[in-house]
Amino acid sequence: MATILIIEDEARMRRLIELNLAEGGFQTLSAPSGEAGLDLLRREHVDLLLTDLKLPGMGGLELLQAAKRLQAALPVIVMTAYGTVETAVEAMKAGASDYVLKPFSLAEMRMVVERELDVRRLREENRSLREALGQRYDFPNIVARSAKMQEVLALVERVASTPSTILLGGETGVGKDLIARLIHQRSTRSAGPFVKINSTAIPETLLESELFGYEKGAFTGAVASKPGKFELADKGTLLLDEIGDVPAITQVKLLRVLQEREFERLGGTRTIKVDVRLIAATNRDLRAALEQGTFREDLYYRLNVVPIDIPPLREHKEDIPDLANLFLARFAQQSSKTFTAITPEALAKLMDFHWPGNVRQLENIIERATALAPGPAISPDDIHLDSGRARSQDSPSALLPEGKTLDQWEDEIIREAYRRANGNKSQAARALGLSRNALRYRLEKIGIGDEPEKDAAD
Repeated sequence: MATILIIEDEARMRRLIELNLAEGGFQTLSAPSGEAGLDLLRREHVDLLLTDLKLPGMGGLELLQAAKRLQAALPVIVMTAYGTVETAVEAMKAGASDYVLKPFSLAEMRMVVERELDVRRLREENRSLREALGQRYDFPNIVARSAKMQEVLALVERVASTPSTILLGGETGVGKDLIARLIHQRSTRSAGPFVKINSTAIPETLLESELFGYEKGAFTGAVASKPGKFELADKGTLLLDEIGDVPAITQVKLLRVLQEREFERLGGTRTIKVDVRLIAATNRDLRAALEQGTFREDLYYRLNVVPIDIPPLREHKEDIPDLANLFLARFAQQSSKTFTAITPEALAKLMDFHWPGNVRQLENIIERATALAPGPAISPDDIHLDSGRARSQDSPSALLPEGKTLDQWEDEIIREAYRRANGNKSQAARALGLSRNALRYRLEKIGIGDEPEKDAAD
């Protein structure tokens, strides 16, 4: 039975929350101030902290920072009024897990608490993920022998049954669509619809109506009402691909749907409630978009509840033989020719390539080989790799090492600057000519953002 610590200076509100959470099977502790709450946190076992941001004496942000010093992994949900959303976002930056806006329903409050406790359980399980990789995960049509892909599948297995929003990251062609479908299939919503929408495939002016639908007469040509993707995905899963390219006005509506599970159709006044699990996917660095001001911070924190990063193919090349044979079997069924294998020499050629287009590129190359090769085996001559146009010595791409993208080269430079600065972020940022925040975003992107700050050398 989880224990929730409630810090709220209004006695009536504090009591209502206590009673509601007790009905949900939780144990509760409560305090009217930050100071009293911290005292309880030092003496009692607490699984989640629920606190108002506006408190007498010690403020909510100061309380949050002090609580995180006591228990770094403690989930914290902050309560705040509509007029102080920016403060809530600051709290998220300081380590809060989620926030709710006053006035809220007690049912909404309990749902947020249950979700955050689910996420905490997930994170605790993932601490021992590498040790647990002795159990191999095997799903139809997914090749994942490598440790990196096994880690992705283990995370999918743990998160699929939770209601949490998921943010899939990874380069174009790594298989985000396949992983999203797998999450849906392994979830309690598998009997419901799986709906996908790619925000870049739809003009900005039409994206809002595609997502939320429209009423008859909402605009020229709207001769009848039409439901949007959120309505179509009710009781199921909605995959919103290329979330980083959603325009600002649509981001506002998305935020409301995630917070309140309701919206209005374009041109309509009736509020529609939906029960949809959102999976967002992107090949962009959303942290960089936050820096540039093109993506809302509050929406980012709502989406990034459980991030799953899918590695590029060049980082798990040991999966290439099985992937190539899977694609060969698939395309051989569609061919009038007989194919039995890919020769070791052809596999070696595939293993040596740097795969800028990832798994999708490999699939296209195997499809081309089955179309052109006489059979029965695929030989090196049948493998036509898309190396791109030959580089001119005068072209900008000639400045990059062979087989590396600009992002890969930038990551290596950042790692080297961080190493030379002996782990001191401020010193590394100065050497690179970046702000400390800009460097922090890039370090988080390459997986070393959570390391403790080191002092600069004397």
